[in-house]
Amino acid sequence: MRVTVLGSGVIGTSVAYYLARAGHEVTVLDRQSGPALETSYANAGEVSPGYSAPWAGPGVPLKAMQWLLMKHAPLVVQPSLDPALWRWCFAMLRNCTAEAYAVNKARMVRLAEYSRDCLRALREDTGIRYDARTQGTLQLFRTRKQLDATAKDIEILKQHGVPFELLDRAGFLRVEPGLAGTQEKFVGALRLPADETGDCFKFTQALAQRAEAHGARFRFGVQIEGLERRGDRITGVRTDAGVLAADRTVVALGSHSTRLLAPLGIDIPVYPVKGYSITMPIADASCAPESTLMDETHKVAVTRLGDRIRVGGTAQLCGFDLGLPPARRSTLEFVLSDLFPRGGDLARAEFWAGLRPMTPDGTPIVGGTPLEHLYLAPGPGTLGWTMAAGTGRVMADLIAGREPEISLEGLTVERYRRASPAPRAPRGVPAAARTPLARSR
Repeated sequence: MRVTVLGSGVIGTSVAYYLARAGHEVTVLDRQSGPALETSYANAGEVSPGYSAPWAGPGVPLKAMQWLLMKHAPLVVQPSLDPALWRWCFAMLRNCTAEAYAVNKARMVRLAEYSRDCLRALREDTGIRYDARTQGTLQLFRTRKQLDATAKDIEILKQHGVPFELLDRAGFLRVEPGLAGTQEKFVGALRLPADETGDCFKFTQALAQRAEAHGARFRFGVQIEGLERRGDRITGVRTDAGVLAADRTVVALGSHSTRLLAPLGIDIPVYPVKGYSITMPIADASCAPESTLMDETHKVAVTRLGDRIRVGGTAQLCGFDLGLPPARRSTLEFVLSDLFPRGGDLARAEFWAGLRPMTPDGTPIVGGTPLEHLYLAPGPGTLGWTMAAGTGRVMADLIAGREPEISLEGLTVERYRRASPAPRAPRGVPAAARTPLARSR
């Protein structure tokens, strides 16, 4: 079967790998000169199923207003009249309830846990190397209020069998001894020992090579102009190099997926939420992180990637702007210096920004659509690296006509369609996968 995958980030490349391995004729299109050169290039490096949670939750509107007043703010909103931004914000506010948070987090954890298992199997099968570390994630709390607020998350972790540890200072120093000099700043931590870290760019580049070895073809420097439609069926992709016919098409263009799908009448609430990172060599290994730490106050992750440290964070709502303002770099440098003042060589840091494709409920969009032969994989937000392998495997199963190993209830675009007396189920989703009774993991 001829399958065209749009986008060569970690999601698109993972989809291409599983499809090519299954024997399909796969073509990947991307405007960049190589794989993983946009949002997948320098993300925080976390593979964190246990930390998978929607940004929308109880108390978030009040927190957001407080964040906007901080010097080193986790959230930055650039004033705009963009109606897409305001629709997205209002939809996010509607998800800021305890009930919605529990539902959305459960959906995200389901896919993220499955994806982590797929990644482990993929790593074993291919021997792929990408500065991987399997020492968990540590969420650091500066106040007792933050620590106490983990109770709701812990309940959901328990429901899904996700291992965790609540740690005092002695406990988090056991796993992150580099915090010895700054331990007094934190009252405790939540550790997720099953989480992993790794360089998403290195992984995606290596996986693209494996996909090519299975016959996949990557075409770079190609501008995607639209999708060819015949009735209710997608038949190909229009590009600046001509029309490419396809039996199946997978859209994995991150934040750019929204514009591509709009002319087809498919309205997905995916909006770019800008994030930043700095990456630098380790200056003193004894004062550097062992794995990934998340500073809960500033919402900034500090990750060890081989002989480098990456610091990633900030959520900026500013459309598709990729500028690099010094104030955002200052926040990242502050957090690193506050946690590991002697850990990294800031004078040699690379500053980067990427556009996270976010849905207002936090859950990615994975699965078929009302149009035949069209499949979607956008909207993982900050968790594209975490959910990539599982998304790729699910997509390969759907296109082959197999029932995925996890339920797709609540993951498809169907959840955004208005209720009707007889809603039309997304094509390409097995019947069992459309209900909560399907197998889950």
